[in-house]
Amino acid sequence: MTPPDGEAALDGLDAYLEVLWDGAELPGAHAAPGGPDAEGELVRWALDGIRRLPREPRETFLREVGGLLREFRARRCPWNAAALRLLDDTYTFVATGPRRHADWAHDVRAVMHRAVDDPRGWVRLDGDRVNDARDTWPAYPFDPPPASGFPDRLHPLGVDAAVGALAVMAEEWQAEPAPVRTRPDLDRILADARTLLDRYGPDARYWTNATAAGAVGAASPDFVGAGLAGTRSHGFVTGEYVNGLDLFEDLGVIAVGADEVGVFWSFGAC
Repeated sequence: MTPPDGEAALDGLDAYLEVLWDGAELPGAHAAPGGPDAEGELVRWALDGIRRLPREPRETFLREVGGLLREFRARRCPWNAAALRLLDDTYTFVATGPRRHADWAHDVRAVMHRAVDDPRGWVRLDGDRVNDARDTWPAYPFDPPPASGFPDRLHPLGVDAAVGALAVMAEEWQAEPAPVRTRPDLDRILADARTLLDRYGPDARYWTNATAAGAVGAASPDFVGAGLAGTRSHGFVTGEYVNGLDLFEDLGVIAVGADEVGVFWSFGAC
């Protein structure tokens, strides 16, 4: 089914809002893509929101742009809404790229290096996309091994275990006051995680760096029961101390479909 708004217009508005949110000044002042005759309810809603944004003070402008971008993305499609509800409040990386190689580790590395865009133009959660640490470590906060090293750091997961792993990424690594297993909306959390993985198709395969998945007889670790703080893993993050932030733990899930690869990662930092 064709969406009511043209994908090119939606992609342009998303990119425009993200650049504004990053604090860049665009040529032509604040002339957003589109115009008064733009077609599509979501396009018109976003353009009206941009026109209403307060320009000063700058801190207020950036906060309002971020809120508008989040709502725009959530309204664009259910996958975006699930990603934002589940993982937008924690230190996570969520991105999808095209599947181009039989050895999908090459495609995952491309996603970690931000070398490819989402094939559908859907949301990406990447708080480090403008971090100047990437001038020295392009994949920051990742320090992924070469493709040949992936098998030593990853273990296969069944879909139910992969759903549980995504669900606990909604937790904080330290001093989590409400583990996912105790939350009254646990069913909604698990449903959002399943929505994210459904994107990659019924024949998708899942992998994690969690060591529990590699234990004998542990084909389906209980991530929800253990909680994020109870998870140990093979590291995929840099050990460098950058900008006052020490990365000490991580949990990742990789989804491998016929046409796309998804990378979902939670980072522990202090």
